[in-house]
Amino acid sequence: MVAGLRIAPEVAGALAAGRPVVALESTLLAHGLPAATRRRTADEIENAVRAGGAVPATVAVLDGSCAVGLSAAELDQVCFGGAVKLSRRDLGAAVASGVLGATTVASTAAVAALAGIAVFATGGLGGVHRGAGESWDESSDLGVLATTPVLVVCSGVKSILDAAATLERLETLSVPVLGHRVDTLPAFYLRDSGLPVSWRVESAAEAAAAFAAHRVLGAGGAVLANPVPAADELDPETHDRVLAAGLAMVADRGIRGKDVTPALLAHFHAATAGASLRANVSLVLSNAALAASVATELCRLSRHGPFPRAAG
Repeated sequence: MVAGLRIAPEVAGALAAGRPVVALESTLLAHGLPAATRRRTADEIENAVRAGGAVPATVAVLDGSCAVGLSAAELDQVCFGGAVKLSRRDLGAAVASGVLGATTVASTAAVAALAGIAVFATGGLGGVHRGAGESWDESSDLGVLATTPVLVVCSGVKSILDAAATLERLETLSVPVLGHRVDTLPAFYLRDSGLPVSWRVESAAEAAAAFAAHRVLGAGGAVLANPVPAADELDPETHDRVLAAGLAMVADRGIRGKDVTPALLAHFHAATAGASLRANVSLVLSNAALAASVATELCRLSRHGPFPRAAG
């Protein structure tokens, strides 16, 4: 057992038996959703993983440990207890001080890898912020993915970011971006950023085979980009108008660093009368279901290969 790591019995049992497990972040629950929807959404995400045949492992920092797999009472704490947003750099200090913490993509991926979990589902990937040429504001998600052997299933890069610059950084860091049945990168609320992905895969089996080989070759992590379901995509014109207003609001208020994303997401939820919230929940549930399928395929492939191929 790694010091500072606490794995729930159900998760530990699944890992020991070679059954599929999907890691889930907790910042979405503590900071990315309105309070009234957090707890219900937490259950919906975990249920989507279970329906796909995998065990959910929501990650958070609780009582001086990185907890992998949360009880109902612990999910209540994360959703309503004022959890601090924690990236990877914050984990040591947070564990040592005993604070309640919600994990981001970077910290969830790091903890998942320590626990032996290879697949992680989230909403959108962090990346290079607009104006980063002057601010140097880039999410630690990218650097962590470069060195951490975890497949992140997401709906591309958050559309509030500079998607083109983020793809360039992922290429530099040798992080492959696999498009799930798409040739272009999804943009969170939007299905198509217009930017090409590294590779296209048609199924969970193909994604699992690509990532299994990627890990064997000694590389870091990878991204599986899964677009928001078409029925819940935001209208592009509405999206662009709301984003422009949100960016102006952030600049006027001097909001910086890790506070930018939650501020812009809250702005979207209010300015779109809940349409962006529906899109957010819809894409996370879709990603959780896909991640469960990929984790199941990875478990099957682990018995074949060092370079397994997709079935069929």
